[in-house]
Amino acid sequence: MSQSAEHLPTASLPLLESDVLRTFVAIAESGSFTRAAGQIHRTTSAVSMQIKRLEETLGRPLFVREARQVHLTPAGETLLGYARRLLRLNGEAVAHFLHPALHGRVRFGTPGDIGTRILPGLLALFACSHPAVEVDVSVGRSVEMIERIDAGELDLALVSVGNLGQDDSRGEPIHSEPLVWAGRAGGVAALRSPLPLALASPDCAWRRQALDALDRIGRDYRIAYSSEQAAGQEAAMIADLAIAPYPQSLLRPPLQRLDGQFGLPELGEYRIKLLRGSRRSEPVEVLAEHVIAAFAEYRRGRPGGNL
Repeated sequence: MSQSAEHLPTASLPLLESDVLRTFVAIAESGSFTRAAGQIHRTTSAVSMQIKRLEETLGRPLFVREARQVHLTPAGETLLGYARRLLRLNGEAVAHFLHPALHGRVRFGTPGDIGTRILPGLLALFACSHPAVEVDVSVGRSVEMIERIDAGELDLALVSVGNLGQDDSRGEPIHSEPLVWAGRAGGVAALRSPLPLALASPDCAWRRQALDALDRIGRDYRIAYSSEQAAGQEAAMIADLAIAPYPQSLLRPPLQRLDGQFGLPELGEYRIKLLRGSRRSEPVEVLAEHVIAAFAEYRRGRPGGNL
């Protein structure tokens, strides 16, 4: 009687080679065996043989081959996520032993709504790869993060762009995504008049973008719920008390995107920057590189720039 792969002893399962996974990811991202071969400095025939062996190992076709381009099969889409994670972990493992050990402390600030899908995992991995670096994390509003950077209290800070009284020329842009209207799936808040809104403080960029957009089309609204934290807006939406401007990446059931419905205007982009303080050190720069790479990796893995 045959056993499914999930019930086989781990020792009897085939191993996926990093070199083959790197080839697979290059093809998936470039859409071409030929372009991928050029990127990894191999011949097209060698690349084709690697993928053939990989497909035989997994027992599934990974690509649909067309005249000018290749596309991932459903099995290929699943493997792509695993491949990226395995390659990233391989790099972290090698770096842990080959790179000089870092020592020191990094004071890192972030608003509560930024990178909630990225930062916990990122900081956990950083702690594993650089265990001698102490990372102190502070959470607050973007304006507060900037003030603490200027006061020398933080070494790195993530901030959202467009808040009232904020100098948006500062910092390194590292992420953008749509700011959307959100509300409870099947809810009626968006049908009410005046339109009930759940908003943050008056200096919040999301609030300003939403009110400016509604004023431009002459839509009546009322501020039904105010909260300094995105979690407060989320609670109001889940209770169907109001709708809110929200970064697309923060949406999760029972919330849904309402753009294109109920005559709601477009809101534009939600943008994030990374600010550096005056105290520079190798641990600070290494963490900054990890943060930038994590956002870039997430954008590649999630269409639409989700976090």
